[in-house]
Amino acid sequence: MSLRRHCLGMTTNKWRRYGPWAVVTGASEGIGRQMAIQLAGRGLNVVLIARRQSVLVELADRLRSAGVEATVIDADLSQPSTVQRVLDVTKALDVGLFVGAAGFGGSGDLIDADIEHELAMIDVNCRALLQMTYAFGQRFAAQGRGGIVVLSSLVGFQGVPRAANYAATKAYVQSLAEGLGHELGPKGVDVLASAPGPVNSGFAARANMRMGAALDPEVVARETLGALGRARTVRPGFMTKFLLFSLSLLPRWLRVRAVGRVMWGMTKHQLTAAAT
Repeated sequence: MSLRRHCLGMTTNKWRRYGPWAVVTGASEGIGRQMAIQLAGRGLNVVLIARRQSVLVELADRLRSAGVEATVIDADLSQPSTVQRVLDVTKALDVGLFVGAAGFGGSGDLIDADIEHELAMIDVNCRALLQMTYAFGQRFAAQGRGGIVVLSSLVGFQGVPRAANYAATKAYVQSLAEGLGHELGPKGVDVLASAPGPVNSGFAARANMRMGAALDPEVVARETLGALGRARTVRPGFMTKFLLFSLSLLPRWLRVRAVGRVMWGMTKHQLTAAAT
């Protein structure tokens, strides 16, 4: 079925609850892009937010041709002023769903990293997410309906050597979603944390990591949206579920070591490069 036919025929009662507009950060690639495409496929209009305007414009044109409205906001969410601009632009829209998919990571020993890069990571993964979750959470609670989806991670359930700061930001996201879900649930607002394992997207290249098996962003988006309103945390993909189950059998200190060995395998090329 084409995206256009899907858009015109799939606005079910569930998705009317989260519409008519959805705001998606990180919409230029990976999970965020797939979230936007699949939400449009469910008949929701979308606000696309990311840094690369040209990519967003291409996606917006595609979604408009399928029968939904799409608005583009090019914004670097590491800058506080741009977060406020997003909130100002979307204030006049009837937004019922916020998807916080923007984020980036890093790898290697923290003390060898660029501190400005690490601080920007906190700004995007935590501060901007909190600011937007706070604003949309207030709006949704006032209207008595809505949904919030945030991207946690497999690494957010324990410390991770060679990705210490990134894992810490995802632990923040996971904890925030768990607490906020209980606060907003009685007000008619569903909150969902999606905690995938490695995903085949632009994340690895930016984080200077080499992944082996990885999830398809389309699968992550589909399973995440399918869990909205049914769960507080979703672990998309069989591999994610298997890894989390295996790790859950270990004490926390051993989980740190186990995940650290996996991270070492994805970053060992950095040590080789540094030695040459």
